[in-house]
Amino acid sequence: MLNTPEQPFDEPWQAQLFALTVALNEAGWLDWSDWSTAFGQARAAKGDYFEDWLATLQTILAERDVAGGEQIAALAASWQRAARATPHGQPIELSNDPEALDDG
Repeated sequence: MLNTPEQPFDEPWQAQLFALTVALNEAGWLDWSDWSTAFGQARAAKGDYFEDWLATLQTILAERDVAGGEQIAALAASWQRAARATPHGQPIELSNDPEALDDG
C-alpha cells in the first residue's frame, strides 16, 4: 500500500511514531530544528522513510539521555510480550507483560 494525501501512513505504527515525535516536541524533549537536521542526514541514504524517522528519533533520544538503545529494546520487547499475552479483542497494555515487575 502506498500512502496518499488522504492516508499519509501505510501502517498504524507510522502514525503512532509521528504522533510520538510531535508529543516529544511539544513536551520540550526535542526541537524541530534539531529534528530536521538529523532526519535530513538519515534521509540522505534514501532508506525507508519511516525506518529513517524511527532511527532518527532513537538517535536523538539516546543523545539526550532520554532513552538509550537498550532501554528502547527492552520496552519494545515488553510491549511484544504484552501483545502476545493479551486476549484477542482486548486493548494491549504494558501491564499485560507477564515478565513485568509488580510495583505492589
